[in-house]
Amino acid sequence: MTMIPPDPHTEDPPSPGLEPAPAVPPGPAPLDWTAALADQLEWHWSHHLRPRLGGLTDQEYFWEPVPGCWSIRARGTSSAPIAAGPGDFVMEYAFPEPEIPPVTTIAWRLAHVIVGCFGARTAAHFGGPPAEFRTFDYAGTADAALAQLDQAHDAWITGVRSLGEDGLAAPSGPAEAPFDASPMAELVLHINREVLHHGAEIALLRDLYRARKAGSDAL
Repeated sequence: MTMIPPDPHTEDPPSPGLEPAPAVPPGPAPLDWTAALADQLEWHWSHHLRPRLGGLTDQEYFWEPVPGCWSIRARGTSSAPIAAGPGDFVMEYAFPEPEIPPVTTIAWRLAHVIVGCFGARTAAHFGGPPAEFRTFDYAGTADAALAQLDQAHDAWITGVRSLGEDGLAAPSGPAEAPFDASPMAELVLHINREVLHHGAEIALLRDLYRARKAGSDAL
């Protein structure tokens, strides 16, 4: 018997259900917002700010680029409206702050980052030790201040990395009044901005200290 081949013009097409599904391009990987926010600060800290503070001397720490600076001073030597701190050294400031506040020294700016940026927020949100401008024991040497800075930074960034998606979205609470309804993510961004810009100020002061007697090739 002779077999008749199928006519391609009359044969039913394959069932659509048997056709291979078209390839679907993979979507973007989920973004880890906690890591992204922490790494924004950590990259700058590790590659720029902390290396720029290496070898800081006491002379640089206390250097006053212009008369009338606010600084960290030995107790009993300050003429500022407020000289805060219970120890041998105090932090100068005023409340309310003057419309044009004085220039501040490296010592003052480091204290601001240690207490106001890292310490107080770690205490309020991550169970760290109390840290307030009026009660903090300010460092009388550059080495002591850098040790305080490292400890405060490490505690803060450890707390930030413990925040998951829910923690970042949670209100920052009464410690941040009047911004208590703002999410923790906004506080983390604020601290990042504060440390980035104060760190740049400190780095510039180091450059100016080095350049003050070195002539046109100092920088």
